[in-house]
Amino acid sequence: MSVGIVAARYAKSLIELAKEKNVLEVVYEDMKLFKDTAEKNRGLMLALKSPVVRHEKKLAILKALFKERVNAVSYSIFTIITKKNRESILDSIAEEFITSYNLFQGIQKATVVTTTPLTADLRKKFIDIVAGTSGKTIQLEEKVDPNLIGGYVLRVDDRQLDASLRSRLNELKLELAN
Repeated sequence: MSVGIVAARYAKSLIELAKEKNVLEVVYEDMKLFKDTAEKNRGLMLALKSPVVRHEKKLAILKALFKERVNAVSYSIFTIITKKNRESILDSIAEEFITSYNLFQGIQKATVVTTTPLTADLRKKFIDIVAGTSGKTIQLEEKVDPNLIGGYVLRVDDRQLDASLRSRLNELKLELAN
């Protein structure tokens, strides 16, 4: 079974348990914390994915890092996953949980890449554009990339609107080459 399917099943179970225990928001924050920690600490995921490191040691690592920082429901999923020898997919489970939570809450994530930081007016315009097409609450992630030269790249799920000067110049270059 693929990692995505397994992670989605664990994430769905965790959402149901969190809703049942009335700690959905807290578990959401915990999963964001785990995902952020895993992204910033390459060694953590290497240890969790390593077949050489024993499962007891992996659980001890998770306990040391998260036992005091996360809710009991969140920590219980770490324990269950480790006992099932699936700790290598904890990052995927956290990602799936966040995605499922956003879907449940009606939140749409969008990313805009520009050459300079957005002003409040531009930020509102981007949020309005995405909200108009999706009808959901928008969480806008902003990134700055001076290599765009000008314009912007807007990503929503698997769709992308590239209105950057760099892409226009590349298109012109291809046309001239042909």
